[in-house]
Amino acid sequence: MLGPFPNYRQTELNWLKRLPDSWDILRTKHVFRLRIEKAPQNNQMELLSIYTHIGVKPRKELEQRGNKASTTDGYWIVKKGDIISNKLLAWMGAVGVSHYEGVTSLAYDILRPIQRCNTDYYHYLFRTPKYLQQFKIRSKGIMDMRLRLYFDQLGQIPVPVPPANEQDSIVLFLNWKTAQINRFIRDKRRLIELLKEQKQNIINQAVTRGLDPNVKLKSSGVEWIGDILEHWEVRRLKFLCHNLNEQTSEKQPGEKYIALEHVESWTGRIPLPDDDITFDSQVKRFQPGDVLFGKLRPYLAKVTRPQIGGVCVGEFLVLRATGDLSADFLEQKLRSKRVIDLIDSSTFGAKMPRADWTFIGDLKFAYPPADEQREILIHIQEKSAEIDQAISRAQREIELMREYCARLIVDVVTGQLDVRGIEVPEVAEEELLALEEDTADADDMIDDEGNRDETD
Repeated sequence: MLGPFPNYRQTELNWLKRLPDSWDILRTKHVFRLRIEKAPQNNQMELLSIYTHIGVKPRKELEQRGNKASTTDGYWIVKKGDIISNKLLAWMGAVGVSHYEGVTSLAYDILRPIQRCNTDYYHYLFRTPKYLQQFKIRSKGIMDMRLRLYFDQLGQIPVPVPPANEQDSIVLFLNWKTAQINRFIRDKRRLIELLKEQKQNIINQAVTRGLDPNVKLKSSGVEWIGDILEHWEVRRLKFLCHNLNEQTSEKQPGEKYIALEHVESWTGRIPLPDDDITFDSQVKRFQPGDVLFGKLRPYLAKVTRPQIGGVCVGEFLVLRATGDLSADFLEQKLRSKRVIDLIDSSTFGAKMPRADWTFIGDLKFAYPPADEQREILIHIQEKSAEIDQAISRAQREIELMREYCARLIVDVVTGQLDVRGIEVPEVAEEELLALEEDTADADDMIDDEGNRDETD
């Protein structure tokens, strides 16, 4: 059981009120110096980048997403154990220790310890909410996304300086605990993926083969559809719904504005922010019950059917079902994996792939009579509810574990909990880095150019 240190002393800081008696407190500039060492011409050194969630990683892992540097001549040289801080994004967590030799862009400050210290300890410390808040307070700029933290301000921030052996103990303990927590999160995320696959299988089976396995089949005449139930119809999508394109530059009171980032992939849930959103471009108007289909990166399956009217970005198709096909059934068909994969195969554009209504509207859809559509939708709703509850439980467990981890790190690196003398197995650096990357959320990961990783 972890407990506090036996003796503390008060500090003059309102955000770090007490420290163990044996710990010093110094300004950052008395622990680290700003290191400026430029890479030579035509160097072959590893190009490094930083993510807000997982820290420093080789940039080559991002090249497949189009983030390439034409040259690294004149970039800052980074040594193992250096702390690197992105001046523009430090307050968002773009600061951390490098476990690699390499180079970084000039957007970084490179901090190298003046005295013997375990820089992994400061990696944990600098990424706590307490220090991110200090970084923001000391950053200069007129708006959040233009704030810059220069070393003349970073260097003024007081930091705890535990004895060297205690820094090592803290790092070993936190590596061990975070590895345990990340394994738990990884396993829960794998469970969530399996549950989502199970849900998709239920939907795909229901909307392509119905609920009665004993009904005779016939050929649909369409290769990607295959056989269908003998009483089902096949028509092109453009004859089953209207693609609406009512443009506007404003929304009415009570209406909602929906962008792609507001729609959850594969579920269609719309967790809209509480604040009212403003926009300065043309948008599309939709009515309650219209189906919105995200044509940008269609593999993300951004398909939803809002129950209130509003406006949406032009990256959505606004589809209104006509007589033969209900809006509910259209939504489920469009979100089925087979349809998503087919539409995704038709996209154009490498970095920003988009689908085209000409292709989508020309697709042939198989569908049952109206009463059978209702039966299928009830079946999907009942089965999905059970799975959604299991997914929600797993997601809540992940949230609680992350909250626990964040609290534990803060308490340990600020000396509120004593980990001296606790025997812990050492975690291999490669395992720790792999677990961090495996459990990172894309929405939390921003690189040194402010780009979010949107591979999920």
